[in-house]
Amino acid sequence: MALSSTQRASEQSTPCWKHYMFLSFGGEDTRKGFISHLYHELDYWQAIKTFKDNRDLEIGTSISPELLHAIEESQLAIIVLSPNYASSTWCLDELTKVVECMEARDTILPIFYGVDPSQVRNQTGSFAEAFTKHKEKLITKKNVEQWKADLTKVANLCGWDSRNFKCERELIEDIVKCVWRKVHPSLTLSNYPHKLVGMNSGLVKSSIALVAFTKFQI
Repeated sequence: MALSSTQRASEQSTPCWKHYMFLSFGGEDTRKGFISHLYHELDYWQAIKTFKDNRDLEIGTSISPELLHAIEESQLAIIVLSPNYASSTWCLDELTKVVECMEARDTILPIFYGVDPSQVRNQTGSFAEAFTKHKEKLITKKNVEQWKADLTKVANLCGWDSRNFKCERELIEDIVKCVWRKVHPSLTLSNYPHKLVGMNSGLVKSSIALVAFTKFQI
């Protein structure tokens, strides 16, 4: 049966994503614990195809073309902003590419893991220390200013503050339910409160319709 012009236009305008989710994180802080559990729940239990770089990040090296393409081919991105995230120029380059590709689509989901969102927004604490070291390595001012601007943009988005959760299991369940709703918006929904934080909202508790999903398993 021939497609109508409306159907053809709809198909052409709908992106075909290779990955539902791109995970950006600092390996030293989170790879073997939180990221491992979050990735397992997203990719294995919920079949939300997720890109996770499995190599240890090499501080001071340039981001690989493979990662740039993975960001371009992902529908959403989770940025796990941990204390040592900004110490890696690789992570900061990832962040810039994510903002470039996804800011206009509003598909960036920040997680403030063990850090106050204001530290990310204003580059204080461990983030200030990281940028001091970058300047000592004679990294160009243009790059440094771009990274700072992108951190501020992401910190102003609504996201999760790990300190608002009793345990990582609760945090991961909340993240997965939110992601599921974004990638499968047309499925059967049920009410679920999200514990999101934003610059102007503090702790946001909104009832958002979400699909029932397999419980996080240890």
